[in-house]
Formats: sequence, C-alpha cells, structure tokens
Amino acid sequence: MRTNRISIRVLLVALAAFAFLAGASLAQAAAPASATPKGEAFVIGTDTPLAAVASFSVQIADIEAVDTSTGVSVHLLSSPATIDFARFDGLQTLIDINSVPVGSYNQIVITIGPNPSLGYLVTSTGNPPAIQYITPTLTTSTITRNLLHPLMVNQSEPVGIRMDFDLRQSIQVLNGQITGTVDPVFNVRVVGPNAPGAFIDEFDTGVLNVDATNQSFTVQGPHGRSWTIDTTSQTEWDGGATFSELNSNTIVQISGVLSRATSTITADEITILSQNGFYAGGLSTFVTPSTGAASSFDLYVRGLLPANTGVKRGEIATVQLNGTEKYFIRWNRHRLPASLTNLVFNADALLPGQSIGVGGPATGAASESDVTVKRVTLRDFGYVGKVVDGSVHPVKETFQMKVDGFAGQLVPQTVDVYLTGWSRFRFGFTGIREIRGGDRVRVVGLLIKNPANGNTILLGRYVDALD
Repeated sequence: MRTNRISIRVLLVALAAFAFLAGASLAQAAAPASATPKGEAFVIGTDTPLAAVASFSVQIADIEAVDTSTGVSVHLLSSPATIDFARFDGLQTLIDINSVPVGSYNQIVITIGPNPSLGYLVTSTGNPPAIQYITPTLTTSTITRNLLHPLMVNQSEPVGIRMDFDLRQSIQVLNGQITGTVDPVFNVRVVGPNAPGAFIDEFDTGVLNVDATNQSFTVQGPHGRSWTIDTTSQTEWDGGATFSELNSNTIVQISGVLSRATSTITADEITILSQNGFYAGGLSTFVTPSTGAASSFDLYVRGLLPANTGVKRGEIATVQLNGTEKYFIRWNRHRLPASLTNLVFNADALLPGQSIGVGGPATGAASESDVTVKRVTLRDFGYVGKVVDGSVHPVKETFQMKVDGFAGQLVPQTVDVYLTGWSRFRFGFTGIREIRGGDRVRVVGLLIKNPANGNTILLGRYVDALD
C-alpha cells in the first residue's frame, strides 16, 4: 500500500513538472520577440520657388526610409499630409516626427497623393490682384532618392531628412507660360537636430496647456499630435511679450530646434500671433489707400487657425483697420544697422508683398471680405530676384535687388538689401564679397518701408545662391 502511495506521488510530481514545462514552452511560444529598439526620425520641409507660383498644394501620402541591402523600410509620416510647398519660400517647417526602428537607411521613397493644386497670381493695373487655380498633371506619383549619407536612426538623439520640393525644376514652363505639367523634383538630405537644415523657422500653432513651473507649454502640431515647447533664458519674446501672457486662446509662431526629448522643441524665438483664438498669415497683395495710413489691406492667406471661420486658406481676405490694432515685428534675431534704428511698423508702413500675420476674435472673421483684427505682425519671407549691377557694398553690407517671382508682381520697385553680422549665407555663398551684379539670389527677411525716405528695405536674415 505504501509503495502505491509513493508511486502516485511520483506520478503527480512528474505530471506537475510536465505541465510546468509545457506551460513555459507555450508561454515562450506565445511571447513576442524582444521589441526592436527605436529612435526619433523627423521630416523638415522647404521649397525652391518658381516665378508667379503662389501656391502648389500636394498631398504627401507617404515617406519611406529604405535599407536597400535588406529591403527593410519604415514610414516617416504618421498619416498623409497636405502641404503647400510654395508658402515656405526659403523658410523651413516641421512636417512630422516619429519613432522608427533603429537602423541605417540609404534611400527615401516619396509617394504623392491625388488632386494637386497649383495657384498663380493674376494682376491688372489699378485693380487688386486675384489668385487663379489649375489642377496640374503629375508625370509620376512616386519619387525615389538615394541618400548621399545614410539616415542613421539611433536612440540617443533625433535625426531626420530635409525635403526641398524644387518647384523651379518641377513645374514645366513653355515660352514663359505654365503648361500644367509637373515633373516632381525633390532634393533630400540627412540632417541632425542641430544642423542649419533642421532648424524650424516657423511653426504656427495654438497653445493647449501652460506649465508655469517648468516654463514650458504644449501645443498641437501636425496630425493632431501634442508637442512640448521648452523655453529658456535665451528664448526671445517678440514685441515685449512674456511667458505669463500664454493661455488656451493664444496662437504663437515658434522658431527653434528639436531637443533630445521626444516631441519637444526648445524655442529660440516666440511671437504671439493672437490672443483671441483666430490667426491668418500670408502675403499682403493690396493696400488701401496706397499712401498714408492704411484703412485696409488684402491678405493672400497661406496659414490659418482655426479652419472653420469664413476665411479660407488659399484665398484673398480683406483685413479692416480702425487704428486700435497693435503692430509687431517678428525680428528673428535681426540686428539693425545703426542707420536703420528708426524702422517702425504701423499702418503707414504697410506694403504689398509683405509677409503678415493677423490675429483677433474668430467672430471677426466670419467673411473673407470683412476681417477685423487686434494684432498685425510683420514676418520674414523669401524674396527672389537679381542683384543690381554695381550695387554691392561689402563694407556697408548692402546691395540692391530687383524682386521677381510671385512677390515680384507685388514689389516692382528696386529693393535696398541690408545685412548684419547676424545674417547667414547658404547654398553657395559664404559672404557678401562673393555676390556679384546679375547673380540670382533669394533673400529671406523683413520687407519694410524706410520712414526717412519711403524707400523699400529688405532686412536680410538669409542669403541663398539660386543659380
């Protein structure tokens, strides 16, 4: 009887051990393989402009980073993004950032979605300009670019690509006329978070929450994603603004760099665009009256928050002025030459061709023909043209240019370009001594009226070689 009890115990122990081993094997089989480590990859967007093109809006359906040696590919976009590439004009903006598997990717594949739109400015003497749109034909919807240097995604810091849509090479022109055919040309290169090509020049967004203790705030970015904006003692606040003015009705423009923390931007400069929940930004196309204090101006709208008012992106809105609105300049660390310390921006200094943001209550934007605002902000824009022969003065850091392209239809006069020690030369130039008469350039900066003589001044932030 004792022997039988021992046998039963041995059998039960054996069965228990078998069940444990079987369960462990099943659990091991069901458990997923160890997660692949991931890093942050971002996409910065900009453009190379084409004369007369006011808008080129296209859906980027997908951006894939590919390792051609293994065939592994990852998606750099959270979801399709519709982007008006013509609005950048030498400025850079954040399109998206995502966590992707760590690895080395040597190819980028861009997929364009349906229904692109191309808009151009139509002018007639004495009448306000208008925008006309056509639906262009794309020669391809898939663009593949091999990277000169691979995209090395790691866990220690973000890395990304700078995607330049070269409109000048893409939009086909015959005898000076746009044909409607677009052969998409993208220039793509890898940039680190602190490289000039990764700097975020303009990020227009609404404030969600404010953390006064840590001097940070959250905003809503691309695809509805929340971003944390960190401020430091080095952050510049335009127009005398302060952190304490931020609230859930505030709309801001941010410049800065991606930090090592996920979804965090360290702000270099912050401009309050609106304290009342509505903002529209774009180019001034017509000022009434043409001299003296303006009572209204037409604004070709390229940026808009929120999107559910009577104002529409891509259309021209008439902004009414009554003298109570406040005027600001987004300086972007511009430093004025001594001869220009008298520069001001107000209703007397409004010009066609200026990049302007307006802010006010959404109730004042129920109709495109009658927009009322409380804030008017002058901002940087990229002006393309040719350097006037004999006008380059390296010691004074000035030259003259004749603006062409889209803005040239609004700025027919010769423009005096002023540079400072804070101006930067990109894409071919390293200094003003390399600039020659007849050179085709893009100057990103502030267009403003000299109150001393009425001349048009362009205070340059960037100077780019285009040819």
